[in-house]
Amino acid sequence: MLSWLRQKFSPTATRTDGLRLADELWLGTLAAYPFLETLDPAARGRLRELSMAFLREKEFHGAAGLAVTDSMALAVAAQACLPLVWLTPAASPMAALQWYDDFVGIVLHRGEVLARREVTDESGVVHHYREALTGEAMDGGPVMLSWSDVANAGATAEEGYNVVIHEFAHKIDMRDGEADGCPPLPSGFLGSTSASQARTLWLSRLQAEYDRFSDRVAAAQRFAGLVEMPWMDPYAAQAPSEFFAVAVEAYFVNPRRLADESPGLHNLLASFFRPAEGPI
Repeated sequence: MLSWLRQKFSPTATRTDGLRLADELWLGTLAAYPFLETLDPAARGRLRELSMAFLREKEFHGAAGLAVTDSMALAVAAQACLPLVWLTPAASPMAALQWYDDFVGIVLHRGEVLARREVTDESGVVHHYREALTGEAMDGGPVMLSWSDVANAGATAEEGYNVVIHEFAHKIDMRDGEADGCPPLPSGFLGSTSASQARTLWLSRLQAEYDRFSDRVAAAQRFAGLVEMPWMDPYAAQAPSEFFAVAVEAYFVNPRRLADESPGLHNLLASFFRPAEGPI
């Protein structure tokens, strides 16, 4: 296990609240994940500050003897903080990290994890099975990630796939205590007059996008070879909460493709994640 400590960082670097981050390490992270490197200079600066604060607050643990290095932890931090860059209040930049203040631990596994599951069907029969996971976010608990998927995020961005952003999107979704695809929204959002109305508007628009996506997945599965599968991961058709998380990862790693495929969904996400900046 590795508890992330300030003294692990290079003493020859930029400093934020006592935490130092070497330029070489930061630039290496940007190069490894092109969707970070293409950010404009102001956004990269905000991401760097958020990443350093994130590392100061979280503890990383390597499962089954996996040694978590500086570059591994920074790779997770930078991708986890990407959705927060434009949510950063001008008066208090680090306040955006409050979205992630319900937990401390991040557990890295070398690859997929087989999790034991239990489900009861409509007849009351309990079924036990194992599910292969590349990541998992627990409400009020730690985040688990497959390091092989994290490390390969630069290559899988074209597919809209990013396990870190996916799991941290779940954290944002669960911020109000319910994983339903709707993050906490302020009064006035989408022209609403109350937070309750904002939530109703969001869920209505998300549900419409979810239904369209699910219909396309069902058609592609039924008429394999005749109907093309949607670009986004079909796993998104499992539930609105998974649709939200898959859409958020696609939005941040390949926004142009998402805008081409689902402009309404892209604009809905932009209205939340880039409230003052506009769509990307």
